Amino acid sequence: MGKMTAKPISAAAAVAAIAFVCCFLAIAEGEKLKTFRREYGPFNETHYQFFEVEKPATISNDALQVTPDSASANFILTNLSGRVLLKQSFKLWADDIGSNSTQPRVASFNTSFLINVFRPKSETPGEGLAFVIAPDLELPANSFGQFLGLTNSSTDGLPTNKLVAVELDTFKQEFDPDDNHVGININSVRSIETAPLAPHNITIAPIGARFYNVWVDYSGVNMVMQVYIAEQAKQDGPTPPKPLSPILSAWDLNLMDHVNQFSYFGFSASTGETTQLNCVLRWNLTVNYFAGGEDKWLKIVLGAGVPVLVLLLISAIGLGYYCHRRRVALSNPNLVGALKSLPGMPREFEFRALKKATNGFDERHKLGQGGYGVVYRGVLVKEDMEIAVKWFSRESIKGQDDFLAELTIINRLRHKHLVKLLGWCHKYGKLLLVYEYMPKGSLDKHLFAGPNVEPLGWNLRYKIIAGVASALHYLHNEYDQRVVHRDLKASNIMLDSNFNARLGDFGLARALDNEKTSYAEAEGVLGTMGYIAPECFHTGKATQQSDVYAFGAVILEVVCGQRPGAKIAGFQFLVDWVWLLHRDGRLLEAVDQRLGDDYVPEEAQRLLLLGLACSHPIASERPKTQAIVQIISGTVPVPIVPPFKPAFVWPASGPVDLDLDSGSVGTAWTVTTTFILDQDGHLSTSAGRAILDTGHEDFGLSIDWPWLEFSTLEYMIRA
Repeated sequence: MGKMTAKPISAAAAVAAIAFVCCFLAIAEGEKLKTFRREYGPFNETHYQFFEVEKPATISNDALQVTPDSASANFILTNLSGRVLLKQSFKLWADDIGSNSTQPRVASFNTSFLINVFRPKSETPGEGLAFVIAPDLELPANSFGQFLGLTNSSTDGLPTNKLVAVELDTFKQEFDPDDNHVGININSVRSIETAPLAPHNITIAPIGARFYNVWVDYSGVNMVMQVYIAEQAKQDGPTPPKPLSPILSAWDLNLMDHVNQFSYFGFSASTGETTQLNCVLRWNLTVNYFAGGEDKWLKIVLGAGVPVLVLLLISAIGLGYYCHRRRVALSNPNLVGALKSLPGMPREFEFRALKKATNGFDERHKLGQGGYGVVYRGVLVKEDMEIAVKWFSRESIKGQDDFLAELTIINRLRHKHLVKLLGWCHKYGKLLLVYEYMPKGSLDKHLFAGPNVEPLGWNLRYKIIAGVASALHYLHNEYDQRVVHRDLKASNIMLDSNFNARLGDFGLARALDNEKTSYAEAEGVLGTMGYIAPECFHTGKATQQSDVYAFGAVILEVVCGQRPGAKIAGFQFLVDWVWLLHRDGRLLEAVDQRLGDDYVPEEAQRLLLLGLACSHPIASERPKTQAIVQIISGTVPVPIVPPFKPAFVWPASGPVDLDLDSGSVGTAWTVTTTFILDQDGHLSTSAGRAILDTGHEDFGLSIDWPWLEFSTLEYMIRA
């Protein structure tokens, strides 16, 4: 027999084979269950990309306003209806699962949402709010009043409506049990099951503001829908536990019989001759659905024939090859190699995936911006994951240095109070980091949200401070390298859905060699005024003690509800005002007045004293993070804090040479500033005098600085 030789397969044949396999896998995978999981809220304009908002519904005031939220006398609130639905549809039952299959034929879901249904001017409320599974994104015409944005007088009760809803009804119709009940509806506003809420001490639309968490669970296996309701104390407070027993259940409810195979989830509401504000403040949704809804385009391509698909793929490969060569030319191979060689390196993301996730880095997705870059919110749809994408804005080598510095430090950090790094991207010279998304945003947004927003409660404030202390102790002592954060502040403290603190933004962080105690920045002092320790202005170095100083500023900021750089009672900085109150025995007067008496005095005293101790002008006098954690937990007393703020002295001991243009004066020198006090003992900012005494008979200097504003009586430098 002759020797057989294998012929190389052509590119077109290879592409055809790949196309066939891909098509086969797509079809085979079409009936597998997938999971969609999202947490939405607080809501803002960026959420319009996710929701179909049918006017007059809006997204405003951090909520889904399913009917308008307006106190204007010129705005008509009566006889309106609205809908807010997720734009994504879900396949709720499978095509090809036989009756003998162990897999469920019908999808399951569970959802929870926080509502505030408010009656303006204490009037009679009307009409209601509903969670709905709808066949499309359209709002039915004339669906105001009793129809709750679900149906109208012509369509109510028709099987072609293809909807199932859970209504929260506040106005009694002739078919309703009362004006305060929950019901489960199928194709109609006449509920198949209802339950009055008064026996549970629940009033959906009370005279005052009250917040309710509603849970709706549906099992496609057991064909049962159950509804639970519990009151939440505050809008931004912790979510109450789900009740053990449902308020309402509907058994033998097969969604296949009542809704479209591809359906939408969301909310509808209406007002009638009486009105109410129908606000959804938070929404969590988990759906176990069948694959196929997002792959309709694939069926169209298959119907056109595999040859067309092959041709498209061949063209795509050619274009992809060109783009790849271009990317290689633009990318820095040395940087990419350095990234991939890092131990414990997280996932590398494709730039196009991050671009799609952030809708092209849309401005409406922007979460924040700083000197090191812009942070965008994004959604990886296929992975059911919300992310925060940090795009480094600094150019060229410096930007790469910042990027590598942050990535080198955080790629192996593992702590429950640190924002988790998910991955990185370097394409076309662009540098991006991908973090876990924190749904509650940054701490400063809650501390300074404005007078119309309920202040952050005391228990949450204490919990947040304890979490940040734990994270800082990990960075300073428990990680295999000592890490200084260098930019610890309220805006860099993120909050997860349960208000657990997560320290983030390591753009300025640096790891210290084991034998070193500080990091010097050639460009000078970096950080944020009010959080920067006084010694940093002279050394340009970041230390663990300077991190502790910043943490002290955060403590005072959280307890007092004032920014560290806020001018208060004639003082330039918050810490000086608090120290004055400590001197006068009035320390608790510093507690955020918005809390009233809703705080624990012993805890407030402990935190305020700890904040002052951490803010000591002398770095060596500040407590270590281990002691800080113990003080916050109450196992160790707070160190004694002097009633008067000590003077800042630099350096603490030991003379150094002073270099002058005329030569070196090898002797000690002192700068002393004197200030004028007003009749109340407050520092006058109108004048000051600085005297430089070198101890040398031929050299002396006296300067008037009428423009200086200082917050200490004496400022000395010994060298």
